[in-house]
Amino acid sequence: MSTGLSSEWLEFAKMDLGAAEYLLTMHPLPVEIICYHCEQAAEKFLKAALVQFDKEPPKTHDLVQLCKLCCEVNERFGQLADACIELTPYGVQVRYPSNLELDENDAACALKECRHVQNFICQELGYSLESNDDPGMEQTMK
Repeated sequence: MSTGLSSEWLEFAKMDLGAAEYLLTMHPLPVEIICYHCEQAAEKFLKAALVQFDKEPPKTHDLVQLCKLCCEVNERFGQLADACIELTPYGVQVRYPSNLELDENDAACALKECRHVQNFICQELGYSLESNDDPGMEQTMK
């Protein structure tokens, strides 16, 4: 298993999640950018798992595809399927003008799903979590 390179993927994922959490302090709330960083973090968490499993991560933003690749090694990764389905559209659609209308609930959901991916993967890979969870997120967003 390639723990060194997977650690680098995890660090980059944590930076994306940290950026999303930091953006919660902005007014007006940049919902699209928060959702984008959540997708990016989840993507990197999944790619860290693939690297840990000695698999080359494909160049894709499709979290569902990445999740399926992880499931080939460990079927428990199927528990992330719903989170991947929820987050995948934020990888591309929110970066450009589109008809996708998002609000603060979408940002909260994206953060929740991203943290679920983070917690699951760090636990599966045996990495300790330096908790970035903000229990007061809902108050920050109001």
